[in-house]
Amino acid sequence: MTDMQVNPSFRLAYVPGVTPGKWARVWVERLPDVPLDLVAVPSEEGERTVREGSADAGLIRLPVDKDVLSAIPLYTETTVVVFPKDHWLAAAEEVTLDDLAEDVVFHPLDDTLGWAADALPGRPAIERPATTADAIELVAANVGVLLVPQSLARLHHRRDLTYRPVVEAPQSQVALSWLQERTTDLVEEFIGIVRGRTVNSSRGRGTGQAAAVPAAQPKKAAPRKPQQQKAGGQQRAGGQKGGAQKGGARGGAAAARRGKPKRRS
Repeated sequence: MTDMQVNPSFRLAYVPGVTPGKWARVWVERLPDVPLDLVAVPSEEGERTVREGSADAGLIRLPVDKDVLSAIPLYTETTVVVFPKDHWLAAAEEVTLDDLAEDVVFHPLDDTLGWAADALPGRPAIERPATTADAIELVAANVGVLLVPQSLARLHHRRDLTYRPVVEAPQSQVALSWLQERTTDLVEEFIGIVRGRTVNSSRGRGTGQAAAVPAAQPKKAAPRKPQQQKAGGQQRAGGQKGGAQKGGARGGAAAARRGKPKRRS
């Protein structure tokens, strides 16, 4: 593993639909002296960007070449079908693949679901759109429908389109990936962040102030001095003695009254 000072900054690639903001904020808090460069790349270029070393790591979609890249799966997305708001599918809460049998289903060249050519439901389009954005334009023109991860449906949101979840459809999985031969300390730092490790964990070694200051230890009570204990004991003893004396005086007075002879008439 290399020293953390080797890299003056950390370059993180991410593909459309992935939002690295929450992890970037933690990075800035823990390593304020190490700039984090976020690099947006097209979906189809995510793996190549990491493989060629143009980024130290990437938030990309699986699968990747496991012989070259390491990958930590982060989450799996729901697959949805995008269609015009006046389409009859809008009446359904969820859609099956059989429901799409009569629709043209677009299969863009940057497809993120890994459809096999003979497995795509519905009717094939005359040609494949170049990008998901191009396919969205065709859907808006009421030419067909599109199956995508939910994050991409939100990314390309239009007021005239809507979407519904599709059961039994392939799903896209997002992962943190990096070159196996370049598992640097900074890569380990980002792994710790996405896995939710605390700043004090053994593999999450942030350089911020929070990591440098040890946790405060509870203060121990100071032992009492011997003379204080003795004085306290004397005071208690004196209190008991005084009480006994006072009680004895009252008892003596009562006895004196009882022993006093009555005055004769």
